[in-house]
Amino acid sequence: MNENLFASFAAPSMMGLPIVVLIVMFPSILFPTPSRLINNRLISIQQWLIQLTSKQMLAIHNQKGRTWALMLMSLILFIGSTNLLGLLPHSFTPTTQLSMNLGMAIPLWAGTVVTGFRYKTKASLAHFLPQGTPLPLIPILVVIETISLFIQPMALAVRLTANITAGHLLIHLIGGATLALINISATTAFITFIILILLTILEFAVALIQAYVFTLLVSLYLHDNT
Repeated sequence: MNENLFASFAAPSMMGLPIVVLIVMFPSILFPTPSRLINNRLISIQQWLIQLTSKQMLAIHNQKGRTWALMLMSLILFIGSTNLLGLLPHSFTPTTQLSMNLGMAIPLWAGTVVTGFRYKTKASLAHFLPQGTPLPLIPILVVIETISLFIQPMALAVRLTANITAGHLLIHLIGGATLALINISATTAFITFIILILLTILEFAVALIQAYVFTLLVSLYLHDNT
């Protein structure tokens, strides 16, 4: 049971070769670059959503922070499309792997921290010690603030991994229960099937929300350092 339950989270391979790289690159095909004077409806909706999201996310940033616009929009499109593609049958969701999420979170977090120390050195160092701190508490607060700073990328990666993994496990369990109940009680199987449909709709929303939350937190870290 455990092997079947977690089999969908195993990295896929073809002829003994891992194909994770191809899966990670696949979502980029879904967002074609417009090459016509008048775009079709799909590309127009795509551009409108990107502009709306970027305008909302970059409203709090100064000119230095807005230079990260392309990075942030690419990040939210990649995570959102990867999460949605993972909901298809017999598919693989790379964002259920903690290693991949850490691979996204750590460089982005490090980039914001380095930017802060480069352009706002005094303000960045001031975050380690709040104003008006009593003298005996200074060493303890510096240690606590340092630990909280280094926990930020771990929190980003674990939040995304836990939410996506939990949703997929619930869909797998309820789907298996629905199949098992068909021969026992058709009424109960129908009820669990309705629950499965509602959970799948919720998981579609969670896939987009988690992409937005991940990118928004990176944006807030950037805002604190620019």
